[in-house]
Amino acid sequence: MRILIAEDDDSVGEALVDVLGAHGHQPERVSRGADVLLRHSSADVVLLDLGLPDGDGLDVLRKLRQVSEVPLLVVTARGDERSVVRGLRLGADDYLVKPVRLGELLARIDVVVTRRARSSLPAGVVEVDDVVIDLTARRVRVSDREIALTPKEFDLLGALARRVGAAVSREVILDELWGDAFLASSRALDVHLAQLRVKLGTPGLITTIRGFGYRLGS
Repeated sequence: MRILIAEDDDSVGEALVDVLGAHGHQPERVSRGADVLLRHSSADVVLLDLGLPDGDGLDVLRKLRQVSEVPLLVVTARGDERSVVRGLRLGADDYLVKPVRLGELLARIDVVVTRRARSSLPAGVVEVDDVVIDLTARRVRVSDREIALTPKEFDLLGALARRVGAAVSREVILDELWGDAFLASSRALDVHLAQLRVKLGTPGLITTIRGFGYRLGS
């Protein structure tokens, strides 16, 4: 697995990289929270220390969970109950207090990833009224007429279709399509969304939720 390690302590970070690499994983180490927000999309798992030099790791966790459900384990020296509870409530899949036994860490990574894999639904086909979206084949039909979309337009539609009926924030879409919800220009999203609505020709299919984002279907 590709494991992103956010750890500013060189000795701890190097030990984690060595152990994970020796067990067949592909570790990448960063030392700042900002790097986690930039690179999480290429990771299968994130290991997050809370004492990072550019801010509290809990703030990084909160921002990350606004845009991504990547499996994440907190690995920190901060073992007080308040921090543990906050970390889990903000969306950490597990919380380990240093010093961590490496065998236990490997086992917990496997458990978190396996649990997530079992809960993931297949992409399949999404139908909303007379619109049929095949996420695997990347095809869209409206009233049995196939609609030609650009790759980015389909990516946008797919981001909404995978969460059909649910409100999806602009930040989630920006992160999924452009890789960074906090630096990407939202103007590109507006342009692609306008083009997508015209091509689909189905008023009310994509609803704008003012101040938040969008929803596909009712």
